[in-house]
Amino acid sequence: MATVERRRWRGRTALTLLCASALLAVSGVLGAPGAAHAAPLPEPGATSLEQVRKEIDELYRQAGTATDAYNLAESEAKAQSAKIVEIAKQVVAGQDRITALKNRAGAAARAQYRSGGMPAGAQLALSGSPSQFLDGTDRLRQGAKATTDLLAEMNRTQGALQQYAKDASEQWQKLEANRVKQAASKKEVEDKIKAAEELESKLQAEEKARLLQLEHDAQYKAQAAWLSTGVLKELNASASESGRKAVQFAAAQVGKPYVWGAEGPAAFDCSGLTSQAWLSAGKAIPRTSQEQLRLLPKVALKDMRPGDLIIYFDDASHVALYVGDGAIIHAPRPGRNVTLAGAGSMPIKAVVRPDA
Repeated sequence: MATVERRRWRGRTALTLLCASALLAVSGVLGAPGAAHAAPLPEPGATSLEQVRKEIDELYRQAGTATDAYNLAESEAKAQSAKIVEIAKQVVAGQDRITALKNRAGAAARAQYRSGGMPAGAQLALSGSPSQFLDGTDRLRQGAKATTDLLAEMNRTQGALQQYAKDASEQWQKLEANRVKQAASKKEVEDKIKAAEELESKLQAEEKARLLQLEHDAQYKAQAAWLSTGVLKELNASASESGRKAVQFAAAQVGKPYVWGAEGPAAFDCSGLTSQAWLSAGKAIPRTSQEQLRLLPKVALKDMRPGDLIIYFDDASHVALYVGDGAIIHAPRPGRNVTLAGAGSMPIKAVVRPDA
């Protein structure tokens, strides 16, 4: 039965991606080993335009790195805010406990006052009944223990409140530090994106079209080189049930714009897409590509299956969801939409599996 289900899944995957794969293959994004691909004719300024393309790509990649730093700082800031709220609740509970303990101590003091202020031991010594004396001795021991326990509980609660205050102070300091990191990373992202957009805005319409073609050519060349290694012959593992759900989610987002820091539903950045895809499959994973690389189990490229995440570039600044047949779904960069692309169209750093 499992074999039949795997065949059905592979069939559905192929059917789901068929149209998109065909379009991408025509434009040369997915490519294939040995496939004919007419080299574009040289045009005036082609070399300088290629340099512009590389510069724009590098600016956007640096923006991606800064976006990862921003997302991590934001995620940590949210966690610290939640801790501060939890600490505040613990402080309130501790203060309520102190009030209750003080009330108990006050009740004991009032009881002693009503007895004329004479200590319980003295009252017991003046007792004229042997049985009353023995019963009183037992109650006296119980009372002494209760008093000791009450004082110990008050000391523990006071100590806990002091620790809560210390923890809250530390969390506030971390929160403020992360807010500074967020602001710095945000500025860097905005500066890099602005520089790339300004660079591209100086191009004429024909040059912009040529720039897009150069981008596709570079992706095709990288994908064709990757496929020529025969990697697809080894990639025959079927998706897990969770992986299948993650792929279905990602496929439904194709066409939505890249917006840095976005986690949907209208727009995504690269790790926003992959983290939300896996969340839809019931698995919470780290928010950023660098944390996904650091914390998720790694798998060999030859063992990759649909649903796995591919981490790109040496600084792990980009991530995509592998969907099978040598393809990925990812949110590329500002100015681009969530799309299907070749898994080898960028330098692969590692593969991680959220449900390993």
